[in-house]
Amino acid sequence: MAFASEELTTTGVRSADGLAIRFAQGGAPDAAETLLMLSPWPESLFAWHTLWPRLTAVAHVIAIDLPGFGQSERRAQLLSPSAMGGFLLRLIDEWQIDQPHVVGPDVGTGATLFAAASDPGRLRSAVVGSGGSAWPLRVTGTLKTLIEAPNLDDLRAVDGRTVVANALEGHVLSAGVREDYLTSYAGDRFVESANYVRSYPTDLRVLADRLGEITTPVQIIAGRQDPFVPPENAEFLSQRLPRSELALLDTGHFAWEDGADEWGSILLSWIGGRYRS
Repeated sequence: MAFASEELTTTGVRSADGLAIRFAQGGAPDAAETLLMLSPWPESLFAWHTLWPRLTAVAHVIAIDLPGFGQSERRAQLLSPSAMGGFLLRLIDEWQIDQPHVVGPDVGTGATLFAAASDPGRLRSAVVGSGGSAWPLRVTGTLKTLIEAPNLDDLRAVDGRTVVANALEGHVLSAGVREDYLTSYAGDRFVESANYVRSYPTDLRVLADRLGEITTPVQIIAGRQDPFVPPENAEFLSQRLPRSELALLDTGHFAWEDGADEWGSILLSWIGGRYRS
């Protein structure tokens, strides 16, 4: 069953767990499959603008900025993968989303997997990757520096717009999408969101021990040339998740945008039925 495709141009704000969460939705609400798309970092739900027409043509799609990311309200206690996994389950309940495919690359990887470990039947499937997930930690570059820094005082003195602009250097984006990313992390928004990845040494150790419990089907997609999260993270998950498939693309970190055609085709094939195998 096909539906008229649409552009990701309009967002709204809705309450979840007492927080103001920015979201966008499209496609037919009664479609057979529902996608819950999570914002990567340091981006926002507009990371899905390229894929939006393809996805809304075949599924009901809800994209959100996670708390503290994009332009959603922050709660400091949620800035870790384990806590964010609990938030996802509460949002799914409050918004009455029936068994979504949760698409959570980058910082969404740990949160999605914690949610699946906590309540395996709540998610129809998970699509993750390009996020720190291996234990011991296998991250590089500026991500490694952020995690290992004794404090973030130096970063706190820099406008988040500048930090994100540097992170996106060389990444081809439309002016509107780039501006949304910069606005989303202006002021102290970026440095506060960095506390999420600084919880990795604690949370990923716990997650590693729980991966074998996850019965939810998981599609893992990552870039072979990722300068921050090497593909060893995706391989770590593939070796430990009981029901998983691995796809490594010839891209860097932002695989969902830089490799959008292939990334989207893998996702569409997955929700089209491959997740059942």
